[in-house]
Amino acid sequence: MAIIKPFKGIRPPQALVEEVASRPYDVLNSEEARAEAEGNEKSLYHIIKPEIDFPVGTDEHDPRVYEKAAQNFQMFQDKGWLVQDEKENYYVYAQTMNGKTQFGLVVGAYVPDYMNGTIKKHELTRRDKEEDRMKHVRVNNANIEPVFFAYPDNSTLDALIARYTAQTPVYDFIAPGDGFGHTFWIIDKQEDIEIITNEFAKMPALYIADGHHRSAAAALVGAEKAKQNPNHKGDEEYNYFMAVCFPAGQLTIIDYNRVVKDLNGLSAEEFLAAVSKNFDVEAKGEAIYKPTALHNFSLYLEGQWYSLTAKAGTYDDNDPIGVLDVTISSNLILDEILGIKDLRSDKRIDFVGGIRGLGELKKRVDSGEMKVALALYPVSMKQLMDIADTGNIMPPKTTWFEPKLRSGLVIHKLD
Repeated sequence: MAIIKPFKGIRPPQALVEEVASRPYDVLNSEEARAEAEGNEKSLYHIIKPEIDFPVGTDEHDPRVYEKAAQNFQMFQDKGWLVQDEKENYYVYAQTMNGKTQFGLVVGAYVPDYMNGTIKKHELTRRDKEEDRMKHVRVNNANIEPVFFAYPDNSTLDALIARYTAQTPVYDFIAPGDGFGHTFWIIDKQEDIEIITNEFAKMPALYIADGHHRSAAAALVGAEKAKQNPNHKGDEEYNYFMAVCFPAGQLTIIDYNRVVKDLNGLSAEEFLAAVSKNFDVEAKGEAIYKPTALHNFSLYLEGQWYSLTAKAGTYDDNDPIGVLDVTISSNLILDEILGIKDLRSDKRIDFVGGIRGLGELKKRVDSGEMKVALALYPVSMKQLMDIADTGNIMPPKTTWFEPKLRSGLVIHKLD
């Protein structure tokens, strides 16, 4: 059963939230963060991308950079740009994109739940990325940025959240750049806090939607602190890490597409002939074609769009991994025809989040940077949860969640 707790959030005063809040550390590079934070000393990028406070070209993994993060975090608190709540609360964080709003509960998730599999993963993590985030958590002694969880739909929690979101929010703003709405409320009534804790205790599992590296890093640091404390009891704050938990039914996974630099020595005609062995190929002309259903793909090559439909017998609908379009395309196109064996390391392939639209695929091929683009039908939340429940792991670059959580609305200290 899922164990959670409220916590004393560290937050910006209402008047400063738009200056402090930022995009997550991993969706932009150092130069983009430097540009976004220009002229804004209160930007959270000074804590989550502190290399921007050093000369251009400074390695973001330099020990001085991590130390600067901690110095800036302390300075933000000293100057009153971040202030800790006096009591333990849960929080509601709502995101609005394209007229659709999803409502998440900000909670302290339990480190042992991550270790024992109650918090379920669907992606592999890379040790180097884990270590980077572990250093960041250690040096700040805090989870500066939340992770993104899904939980099974729950009508009791829906009703409680609806009561709070009918009230005036603490924060309510449209983020620059993406135009998404971010709204925030505090759940401070003890009886409501207990309802939330008890409802989560009935859930067999929570699911990591986005932020596998942050989850791993936060849990590993918590476990590390437990081991280092000779008087460890199990109720210390470091036994928890910050997560925003959304009802699974409110979430939408969008497509995560592929672009490849070359055709592995084949001509366009040879490549299409090879594809037609396992797919029904239909030319669609110059107008952008979007996949219409599971096992239907969109291919862009030499100014033309094609519909590819996987032939019967090329996949197993009873295999939670084998049924995924990312598996079908990886095995039958990327590996078998293009010779791309490892999606994590092969430099001939790149990945484009569906939020950028299929026009971005066309642009990258038309520019000559890439030779061919492949668009996939998005994975469903049910598929993600089925895979996590069966202990399976999705292939790399399968899911793209949007909108991303805004960082800096609330922070969780580990003591």
